[in-house]
Amino acid sequence: MKEPVSRPPCKRCLTKEMPPDSFFQTMYQYIAELPPEVKTPQLQYEERLAQCKACDSLLNGMCRVCGCFVEMRAAAQKNHCPALHPKW
Repeated sequence: MKEPVSRPPCKRCLTKEMPPDSFFQTMYQYIAELPPEVKTPQLQYEERLAQCKACDSLLNGMCRVCGCFVEMRAAAQKNHCPALHPKW
């Protein structure tokens, strides 16, 4: 019996049309592949995420202020917290 072939997620699909965990795998792959000069240093990244986790605007991994996935926003050094009073 052949094992099922794993396909990359569709690049032109909506997230609701993708296999259950494929979007998040793609998100984590994107974060991992950011160039070092763009990427937030790991300690600072973890601090940013801790501040997001403590924020009332976090809902299911998304920021209710701007609609981003906070793990993606925090991963790029140039980004900042979108709140009226930024936390980072």
